[in-house]
Amino acid sequence: MRTLFATNLLFLLLTQSVFAQQVPDTAFHFVIQKPAYPYGQGSTIAVDAAHNNFHTLDNRYGPFGKVLGGDGYRLVSNAAPVTASVLASCKIFVISNPLDSSNLGAWRLPTPSAFSPSEISAINNWVREGGRLLLIADHMPFVGAAQALAQSFGFEYINCFALDNRNRNLERFYRNNRSLADDQMTLGVDTVVTFTGSAFKIPKNAVPILSLNNYTLSLPEVAWQFEENTPTMPGEGYYQGAYLTYGTGKIVVMGEAAMFTAQLTGPTRSPVGLNRPEARQNNQLLLNIIHWLDQ
Repeated sequence: MRTLFATNLLFLLLTQSVFAQQVPDTAFHFVIQKPAYPYGQGSTIAVDAAHNNFHTLDNRYGPFGKVLGGDGYRLVSNAAPVTASVLASCKIFVISNPLDSSNLGAWRLPTPSAFSPSEISAINNWVREGGRLLLIADHMPFVGAAQALAQSFGFEYINCFALDNRNRNLERFYRNNRSLADDQMTLGVDTVVTFTGSAFKIPKNAVPILSLNNYTLSLPEVAWQFEENTPTMPGEGYYQGAYLTYGTGKIVVMGEAAMFTAQLTGPTRSPVGLNRPEARQNNQLLLNIIHWLDQ
């Protein structure tokens, strides 16, 4: 693994230096030719803001909300602990990059669950009884904070960084090599771009969206600090996106968050996310996911 770390080190250090400087790209705009609903008349999508989330509607997931608002959905932010009554107020519940309070300013092991046992039970029961959940957890430490919740549905998040062995600055998934699924979730999508996320195994009956072939999973003790003795494992058999019908409800699990929003990073305000030309088809993937959850 010496070659992998030597060739990725500069990119990872540069990424770390700008990560905390990520701001929403308020100028980003995506035109939807045929919205699913008239403006403001669609299903309600609640976005979690109660668990120290790195991505919330009033900040870095503002462009996420803007895309879906353009499709007619009603977006609301939820800052309350998750209960049955909170979940009953929406059709789709979105969780992106939660974090336990102990990891604020300390992105290192251990990474406890951001959700209490009662919240996990409420979310699981809600989905089983017909609720719709989009769960997004990026690289460590965010993925560690979501592990217990994902496990309740049978998804096994790995508290890692998923690193592309091909040393590409952008991580691309293609339909023609099967790293991107060829099914209802990817209609109109040939290429998807992600930006250094996590990985997970999927339960029986789950359907992959993004497959981590030719990836290495790195498990550092401190985020972005990769050493010669940092544990690693091959990415074969792991995924960065999948969906599952669970009881009478539905869940989509993703392992990277920037792919569904538009951000500007660092002193040069470089685009990261939906505002990257290479990631333009990510918009359609996001819409496909929401439409499937909304059915």
